[in-house]
Amino acid sequence: MKNILSTLLTFTLFSHTLHAQTDAFDIYDWMDTLKGEWVLSPAEKQIATESYKSKALVSLVGSSSIPAMVFKNIGRNSTIQEDLLPNTKKQMVTMYHCKDIECNDLKATHYCVKQNQPEFIANLKESTPTRIVFDCDMNTEVCKSDEDHVHTIIHEITQNGQHLKSSYLSWADKKPKKISSIYHFDRKKSK
Repeated sequence: MKNILSTLLTFTLFSHTLHAQTDAFDIYDWMDTLKGEWVLSPAEKQIATESYKSKALVSLVGSSSIPAMVFKNIGRNSTIQEDLLPNTKKQMVTMYHCKDIECNDLKATHYCVKQNQPEFIANLKESTPTRIVFDCDMNTEVCKSDEDHVHTIIHEITQNGQHLKSSYLSWADKKPKKISSIYHFDRKKSK
């Protein structure tokens, strides 16, 4: 019993230390692994979501050739641009970059179909190399408002970097909405 408790305590301390050492540069590097084109996974892989059923996305679901998400570096690698659902009525762009010259925080601005631009700060405690979390910056007007807006962005990468689950969790009236946008993507295979 003592060995089990000792092992659990060691693991807990190691996990806490690992998260405590995460900084904005780590998260930027983890986001950099998302670079490239992603296609919407087939309907049977769209687990726990209905987002893919939108009429605007019918041609993208399960297509192995039409990108539904694109990550690329811009501004001499100072910013990562996420283009979600390009060339559709639901197209949105999120820009990820350092908040200041020291890069104490990683910031994101989401240009949404809800016609607002919530701003986010990377969650250093919750982010890992396979789960990147951005929380609404509560110092900004949209995040503090009653307005319907994306309040949390989560990118989860699995299957050796070949599958991506992206969640855009919305709030309205200062509380989480029951319906949010969640998409499953597969890395587009190069020809």
